Amino acid sequence: MLYAVSGPTPCISYRRSLNFHQRRLAPTRFRVSSSLPEPNGVKAEYTPWLIVGLGNPGIKYHGTRHNVGFEMIDHISQVEGVQLNTIQSKALIGIGSIGEVPILLAKPQAYMNFSVGNRSELKSFMLRICNSTRNSLFYLNPCSTLVGPLAAYYQVPLRHILLVYDEMNLPNGVLKLQRKAGHGYHNGVKSVIGHLDGCREFPRLCIGIGNPPGSMDMKAYLLQKFSLLEREQVDAALQQGLDAVRNLVLHGFNNSTTRFNLEQKYKYHKV
Repeated sequence: MLYAVSGPTPCISYRRSLNFHQRRLAPTRFRVSSSLPEPNGVKAEYTPWLIVGLGNPGIKYHGTRHNVGFEMIDHISQVEGVQLNTIQSKALIGIGSIGEVPILLAKPQAYMNFSVGNRSELKSFMLRICNSTRNSLFYLNPCSTLVGPLAAYYQVPLRHILLVYDEMNLPNGVLKLQRKAGHGYHNGVKSVIGHLDGCREFPRLCIGIGNPPGSMDMKAYLLQKFSLLEREQVDAALQQGLDAVRNLVLHGFNNSTTRFNLEQKYKYHKV
């Protein structure tokens, strides 16, 4: 069953032991308290992550190359037990956690035009985005896609927005985790950056789908399903991507991230 969320409610705390599905309305912000107190007796709080997979809604696009971002979200949802059962900002979302860290999974369901009443106040917020510090929050653009509204609504910093999408410049099934990057001629990523006033300082998980063979039309290639071998490679990549996402959410970018990218780069190279 799907639930619609349309407006903010007072700030609440979310513990992993609670039955979160009892809370039908999403909070203005959400945080997780650790099950055990820190040495000083204070329970730790964790900054949430917004993980957005790019793709096209609808059964006709299921299993196509352009929808591997959706598949990654579905895989995280299944393994981590996060139910995608709420519609908000024209996205299918699910709220849960990886370890003790809260996560918000999102799959866009339509294009959207987002508007707000107080544009002057919002403009002042936007001036702070690109110069944000570690503790600053990300605010939405008046015409932002779902990434902006969700990040603003749940108080997710720009550095904790993970965008997952297909990448033709990588061989099929090869992954790349980046702290920031350009759009790489990916229209979905280009749109997100454009609606963030050109800011691109947010993490990406790119899933390789390879280039079209010969003179094959790019659109036809993107909307084509994988071959059996390609499907096996992508399925393996989804599990490897989940491991990378877990490490990122729990530990941030570290030596494991560097090792992951290196292993992915040469995963098909025979020694």
